[in-house]
Amino acid sequence: MSDNLVFMFSGQGSQYVGMGKELYENYEAAKKVLDEANQILDFDLKNLIFNGPEEDLNDTKNTQPAIYTVSAMIKAVLAENNIRPAAAAGHSLGEYSALHAAGVLSFEAGLKLVRRRGELMDQADPEGRGTMAAVIGLADKEVEAVLEEVDGIVTVANYNSPGQVVISGEVEAVGAAEKALAEKGAKRVIPLSVSGAFHSPLMEPAKEELKNTIESVDFDDAQIPLIANVTADYVNSSSEIKSALIKQLDNSVRWVETIERFKEDGYDDYVEVGPGRVLKGLMRRIDRSLNAYNVEDEKSLNKTLKKLK
Repeated sequence: MSDNLVFMFSGQGSQYVGMGKELYENYEAAKKVLDEANQILDFDLKNLIFNGPEEDLNDTKNTQPAIYTVSAMIKAVLAENNIRPAAAAGHSLGEYSALHAAGVLSFEAGLKLVRRRGELMDQADPEGRGTMAAVIGLADKEVEAVLEEVDGIVTVANYNSPGQVVISGEVEAVGAAEKALAEKGAKRVIPLSVSGAFHSPLMEPAKEELKNTIESVDFDDAQIPLIANVTADYVNSSSEIKSALIKQLDNSVRWVETIERFKEDGYDDYVEVGPGRVLKGLMRRIDRSLNAYNVEDEKSLNKTLKKLK
């Protein structure tokens, strides 16, 4: 284990049909994780991940256990190669993977939690009142000032990198915000294909049930430094981790501050563990001086192992 290696765990939107298949077929550690997930869940996760259909994989109640499981598969393969994190954080859904990596949650407990979280988020907005959009090319303060002037519910869901945030809220309010932000000088405002207004007050209907679910699960204290999305600060005790996780559902993901905090504390190497390269890409925009890698398949695994060993 490197003393300054951070594992970053992918969030929703990084999924794709076939993710993790190479690792499942070539590494016993990965196979064991996915086979265990299939035993725990009430549907054939392996078939869905490997064969789709894409529409079903993109359904949030399926997406969340799928990404969580693939991330755990990759973590297991890295552990077999003596690559373990000195610290961890995850983007939104990825925070649950980070909790597993930090010894807070067992794999099974985390899997059941993200399956339930996905179901609750799916049910939180049955009328399709909410949506999200990415805003590129404006400072955070400028975006926040525009949102304050918009009628209805719209807020910043994710502070992803300098000049890139995601907004979330009611369809009409997000639409009005998109127009106002473009007029303010945003380079691009991109509507996202999502099934709800995640990390916004529209998730409130899911919050109480998620809180009850989280409170019923055994959490341990973190065994490695762990930064929470909602505070961009370290959380250690099981009680403060639970509190941060409950707040995360309808509050902003403070990703830029999270990486900046790790950097301040001397962490130089970062590996995105999970499907896709979204977080690795954000790292380039947050601070190019930091070393960012990713592992999602055999090629990226070998490349990262070569760099870290």
